[in-house]
Amino acid sequence: MIFAIRGDIGDAMSTAFQIKNEQLGLIWGPAFWGFTIAIFISGLIIDAVGMKFLHILSALGYIVGVALVLVAPYPTAPVDSIFSNTGTLMVFIGFTIMGLSQGLVEGVVNPMIATIYNDQRIRKLNLMHAWWPGGMAVGGIVAVVLTHTIHASWQIKLSTLLIPAVIYLIMALTSEYPKTERVTSNVSFGAMCGQIFRPMFILIFICMWMTAATELGPNQWFPVIMKYVTGIQGVTFLIYTAGLMFLLRQFLSGAVHRALSPFAVLTLGSIVAAVGLLWLGSLHAGASIAVAFAASTVFTLGVAFFWPTMLGITADLFPKGGALLISLVGGAGMLSIAVALPIMGAKIDEMGAGNAGEALKLMARLPVILTVIFAIVYLGYRAKGGYKAGQMHE
Repeated sequence: MIFAIRGDIGDAMSTAFQIKNEQLGLIWGPAFWGFTIAIFISGLIIDAVGMKFLHILSALGYIVGVALVLVAPYPTAPVDSIFSNTGTLMVFIGFTIMGLSQGLVEGVVNPMIATIYNDQRIRKLNLMHAWWPGGMAVGGIVAVVLTHTIHASWQIKLSTLLIPAVIYLIMALTSEYPKTERVTSNVSFGAMCGQIFRPMFILIFICMWMTAATELGPNQWFPVIMKYVTGIQGVTFLIYTAGLMFLLRQFLSGAVHRALSPFAVLTLGSIVAAVGLLWLGSLHAGASIAVAFAASTVFTLGVAFFWPTMLGITADLFPKGGALLISLVGGAGMLSIAVALPIMGAKIDEMGAGNAGEALKLMARLPVILTVIFAIVYLGYRAKGGYKAGQMHE
């Protein structure tokens, strides 16, 4: 939800706090940096402190983070540095805390799913991560409804995040959590850490930087860019792409992964994502809404299975790596978005509203690189008899 709502309120926050798009990207960035820090740390300590504690801490963090942003005072003049003004600094800290909270969520649910469903990790992670775009669609719908019914302020829209935060705080307090697969299999902490240096893991770690930036960098800027291009409320496109991605992960992930190996899925996805981004990037102010939706469809088809498949491959190939390796890959994904957001924001500022799509063309280079890498890995596995999951005691 926060992903969609943050995108929808971007223009209003820029105006209220008198900042540019590049500065807004820097303010959003800590949400992803915070995520990265939290997911890295949770991967190290989850076996010691338990999943339950981390989920409770996450819910409380969301409540505190939203509160900080809501009470931040407005600047009285354009802001030169977001760190020199009390209001923008509070917003920066608030989004950082929310990012930390999101990282703790992901740091728990990924190893939890990999533990409970250790014989079908990729499929179940795809099903669980259907609710990432599912939540984006919900957040987008909430933003649109609040805009068109009561002309809600950005503060009211952001406040809606407190509802799920309180709900899952109650769920975490009343639920029992399993121990991770690594602990139940008596794999030592040292053996888990040793998995980090395996060449294939290093390659997956590097590729996650590019798959995540390809998927979520454009998605976060979609409401702004598509409003410039089509003139309609940009979050509508986010709702559409998120809803489509939810349907693909929820209902087609099983069939896709039964028909194709994981690296084949990633190779084809990279090709389609590159085409979608180039098409979207070619649109200019006054573009046809139908064409914009068609290009958005192609992009979404390309990136739909990126994130959960990358996590599933990590859990599959390195089961002894436990929560740590899954968290490192997830953290790398969010860290890449923190880097991509201000770069895209600066490109939008440079090109102007009418040519904002150039920022999407810039990102299209990443899936082109990924296509080459994933194709080579796919062919390598095929030459050895096909993709196979690793065993805990290998």
